[in-house]
Amino acid sequence: MTEPSAFSGFSAEGLQFLRDLAANNDRAWFQPRKADYERLIKEPLEELCAALGDRFARLDVPLEADPVRSPFRIYRDVRFSKDKSPYKTYVSASFPWIGEGRGVGGYFSLHPGEAYVGGGMWHPEPARLAAWRSTVSDRPRAVHAALRDAAFVATFGEVEGERLKRVPSGFPADHPDAELLKLKDVTFGRHLTDGEVTSPELPDTLAAALAAGLPLLRLLANLSA
Repeated sequence: MTEPSAFSGFSAEGLQFLRDLAANNDRAWFQPRKADYERLIKEPLEELCAALGDRFARLDVPLEADPVRSPFRIYRDVRFSKDKSPYKTYVSASFPWIGEGRGVGGYFSLHPGEAYVGGGMWHPEPARLAAWRSTVSDRPRAVHAALRDAAFVATFGEVEGERLKRVPSGFPADHPDAELLKLKDVTFGRHLTDGEVTSPELPDTLAAALAAGLPLLRLLANLSA
């Protein structure tokens, strides 16, 4: 068996770079320091994705972690925003479900003091959201089995997501799973400490967390949308 891809951890210097970027979010500051960004942030993030792909394969987690496709760009799209700050003050990566289940997957973000790992489906297409609500109504035991899985609860607690103020039309207002029906996103996650993100064990931490999310991820990936 081949050795897993190496990852040495994000450095304290890298976290400080992001703090400094938040205080100096303009091209005049960033451009002379672009090489520092690539060395301290971009390259470690790519290494993390490669290492995470190895861990997913070993744990049989059907998520894709790719050093080219997974990381998001640090450049903000400011075309329709009043905030013209050119850079994000964090970096992140997505890990889509392999196979059927478009829009379902895992996520990691690196922000000093606010790093995060999670997954689910965020801003799903209307048909997939409708399929979630039908599943809640028609297969409540399957939904609750996923949400009450011991590893899921121990790692993430409960499902999250933006909610409607009222139960969507077509379902009774007093439905026993009203709060699940109100969900507009179906997500889960937990925060990571700076100690976790600067550890070379971060790929194992992320892989174990997303493995704990598999019961819900599988349910979401197999929705009949």
